[in-house]
Amino acid sequence: MTRPDIAALCDVVDATWPPAAFHRTGPWVVREGRGGGQRVSAATAAGPVTEADLDSAIARQRALGQTPIFMIRPGDEALDGWLAARGFRVKDPVVLYLAPVAALAEAIPQVTAMTVWPPLQIQREIWEQGGIGAARLAVMERAEGPRTAILSRRADKPAGTGFVAIHDGVAMVHALEVSANRRRLGAGRYIMRCAANWARAQGAEWLSLAVTEANLGARALYASLGMEEVGNYHYRVP
Repeated sequence: MTRPDIAALCDVVDATWPPAAFHRTGPWVVREGRGGGQRVSAATAAGPVTEADLDSAIARQRALGQTPIFMIRPGDEALDGWLAARGFRVKDPVVLYLAPVAALAEAIPQVTAMTVWPPLQIQREIWEQGGIGAARLAVMERAEGPRTAILSRRADKPAGTGFVAIHDGVAMVHALEVSANRRRLGAGRYIMRCAANWARAQGAEWLSLAVTEANLGARALYASLGMEEVGNYHYRVP
């Protein structure tokens, strides 16, 4: 069971939460997000870049109708500095979490969480309440590997939802959202256990996710489940 490195996890992000299109522009990969958020709209360096190369990435993003945004990963320190010098600010530092599926998978009561695809209307409503609208639901539809949505119930009511998909033996959880009036009842924990159970059934060996550094509540949950912080990235925007 080979542990995926940061580069592999970034590939998992692209495969399980895919943009509408990838555009190769010189040494850049420019993602076309179509309103699906910064993760599917960012440009990344696909090889060695120079400061002079920035203009082509910025121009391509503007041609797509997108505000320029760059994902800065380990090894992109020079790029980070050039963007800072141009006035691009850091936005949403992200932490990557990882754990063996076997460490999280365990039997859960049937009524606490279940997999369902396509998502039910109540899941769409929970996501909408959390700011995850049609453009992000379209991202889920684009994932080509094994995928499912998870619905959690607490106190006999729908409580939360999430999306999970698999690439190259790694399951990644996205869009985990718990209704405001159902928080602190264990819904997030059951969603993660359910995701691990589903991933194990699909043959995946690892469970992963990406969360902003500022989301301390979610990070506390993942730490309590034994998930390990394995890397970071951030964005730069004008």
